[in-house]
Amino acid sequence: MHQKEMCRYLYNHQNEDGGWGLHIEGHSTMFGTVLNYITLRLLGQGSDGGKGAMEKGRAWILDHGSATVVPSWGKLWLSVLGVYDWSGNNPLPPEVWLSPYLLPTNPGRMWCHCRMVYLPMSYLYGRRFVGPLSEIIVSLRKELYTIPYEKIDWNRARNMFAKEDLYYPHPLLQDMLWTTLHKGVEPVLMHWPGSMLRARALQTVMGRIHYEDESTRYICLGPVNKVLNMLCCWVEDSNSEAFKRHLPRVLDYLWVAEDGMKMQGYNGSQLWDAAFATFALISTDLLDDCGPLLKKAHMLIEKQQNKDGSFATYELTRSYTWLEKFNPAETFGDIILDYPCVECTSAVTQGLAAFKKLYPEYQSKEIEGCILKASESIENFQRPDGSWYASWAVCFTYGAWFGILGLVAAGKTYQNCSSIRKGCEFLLSKQLPSGGWGESYLSCQDKVYTPLEGGRSHLVNTAWAMLALIFSGQALRDPEPLHRAAIYLVNSQMENGDFPQQEITGVFNRNCMISYSAYRNIFPIWALGEYRRQVLRS
Repeated sequence: MHQKEMCRYLYNHQNEDGGWGLHIEGHSTMFGTVLNYITLRLLGQGSDGGKGAMEKGRAWILDHGSATVVPSWGKLWLSVLGVYDWSGNNPLPPEVWLSPYLLPTNPGRMWCHCRMVYLPMSYLYGRRFVGPLSEIIVSLRKELYTIPYEKIDWNRARNMFAKEDLYYPHPLLQDMLWTTLHKGVEPVLMHWPGSMLRARALQTVMGRIHYEDESTRYICLGPVNKVLNMLCCWVEDSNSEAFKRHLPRVLDYLWVAEDGMKMQGYNGSQLWDAAFATFALISTDLLDDCGPLLKKAHMLIEKQQNKDGSFATYELTRSYTWLEKFNPAETFGDIILDYPCVECTSAVTQGLAAFKKLYPEYQSKEIEGCILKASESIENFQRPDGSWYASWAVCFTYGAWFGILGLVAAGKTYQNCSSIRKGCEFLLSKQLPSGGWGESYLSCQDKVYTPLEGGRSHLVNTAWAMLALIFSGQALRDPEPLHRAAIYLVNSQMENGDFPQQEITGVFNRNCMISYSAYRNIFPIWALGEYRRQVLRS
């Protein structure tokens, strides 16, 4: 059943040109097409399977430069599989994990998803591991390239990437660094006595992988490092207890929807979860039972505030933005650091403001100072046109919801805060004739507000905009935009009570979209609930 449903999902999201995108609504890319084509072959599909779909996919690959121009993450996976040579990869030396934490380049200072993905990648690179050469691998070596496999110039292929994939092209400085490591450092580390340092680094890296596995009970931070860690455990010892413990946890990420079987994209966010959990506990009115927990949540949240008052996703921002120039992933943006964002800063502000109402005497000075600094950061995040760029959903409507609600939670109003006024003016300027709002995922990657094609409205964007306007006091100024938006939401509901699934709403690393299927019901219900409570009843 798993194989059948996985194939169904991949075939359902193949583009008309034969390729696959980085996400289900994106244009075809070499990364998406090569990996999905290989996946289908490994799942038992023939090179001529899928009623011509496989042939179309292979034609797209060959017409766009072949698998030699797949981005670096793809090069690594293909090398492990044995359909790309390790010498065609830019170095991922495991020795960086031996560097002192004082250095700004220490991986411990990087965004947790970045370091936890490149940790097992560095182990596989350091080992130059290649899986067994089977009949299908030999066939793939022929299917994926325009010239014979043994004639490919792998050194040249190191810095060759399909133009369709290049969201973040390498700057010259980075290419110089890779060439120095590839030609000058790696040969030393691959032979004695340098190989002794490599062996020590691999041991250190594997120790950290085991620590991550054991501390998360083998589910890991997310699906990407989960499968990489599992592979590393198998490479270290295919009969190990660690590998056996990994296998059943794969099922925790898999789920079947109407379009087939897919994997969840994340395993949570501690700071984000703490802020929302605080809201949830407060809403229960069980203060006698929850008081100690809320105080612990406050202590955790306060420790995560950056010096400028902002909050990032998981941890403090620990290093310098210039490190982003060495972002090795051509397909993603801003992956090196855990950057502060309006969503997390606003969520924490709202959580602390709610906590303060319940416990006005508990560390009041510290909490007020934290909220004040956070609100200043929210204002600093705002763009000149009144919008906020959001990092985790599409995009400026989402950012405006968090920006405005964060400022309101900090005690600011439409009357005394120019940021709230500008934010509301921005939202009202984007309202469509239908009464709704509709924003394309292109806003995220281009960082410019981009409406959906054809001027269509989107339920979730509309709900976010409604919530922002309602909490800013729009009903007192002019309720007409809220009435129009509510009519759009009500008229969109289906007979069974569900709301239709529309365009994708989630994003990470600027360029990769992610589906949040529950949003289509959560946010329209939320917006209509607040509309009924704060607009109609008033």
